Amino acid sequence: MNNLEKFYFPPGLFSKENRKPVIILLLAPIVLTTWKYYGSKAFYLAHLSTKFVIFNSAAMTAEWYNYLSAFLLLGVTAAVVIKVVFKESLSDYGLQVGDWKFWVPAVLVVGAVMVGLSYPSAKDPQYIAEYPLYKGAGDSMEMFAIHAVAYLAFYFSWELFFRGFMQFGLTDRFGVWGAILVQVALSCIVHIGKPDSEIYSSILGGLVWGIMVYRSKSLWPSITTHWILGISLDYFICFG
Repeated sequence: MNNLEKFYFPPGLFSKENRKPVIILLLAPIVLTTWKYYGSKAFYLAHLSTKFVIFNSAAMTAEWYNYLSAFLLLGVTAAVVIKVVFKESLSDYGLQVGDWKFWVPAVLVVGAVMVGLSYPSAKDPQYIAEYPLYKGAGDSMEMFAIHAVAYLAFYFSWELFFRGFMQFGLTDRFGVWGAILVQVALSCIVHIGKPDSEIYSSILGGLVWGIMVYRSKSLWPSITTHWILGISLDYFICFG
């Protein structure tokens, strides 16, 4: 470390053992802020809806724009950093089957709980105003199926970023609980602007999904149950 680094930076910031967590913790707020400001439905509708529209529906395009932005900024960014910068395998970050004998029964139990929790939420005016992100999803079962597939891509990216890139990436330096709590804190903050009960429940959800991913060494249980929660809420709002 040269004299300039000693004067301006705390010791150890650029050490070998800190390289990965420093990259993750600096990249996370940049990526999440960019997505919240420039990958949102509101940004598309305000700035891009006059430039391109899919199927003559700005509302549908806004939803897909939001999901595609998440896929690129959260999912692809995480994958590229893992492979190119860290030179590690995606399987080390949860993109593997893992301990399926644990997580298959866990998904059945947690998934059932998620469906049960989503039903009363679907009667809440705050949730009805917020979801589904594309209101036309309830026009027909065909439209809802398309919406469900798009939603799955979103949850894949979300879980890869928070429970994969962040949690697995920080575990060696921060320990299991430290890594889980960091991703819980950031994923909760990103929910600001959603219904208040959703923000608080995201803390519990982040803990549950973080533990499931740690125990199973796989992102698939969190991807599956998170998607079940989101899509069952939308279903009950649209057709319940």
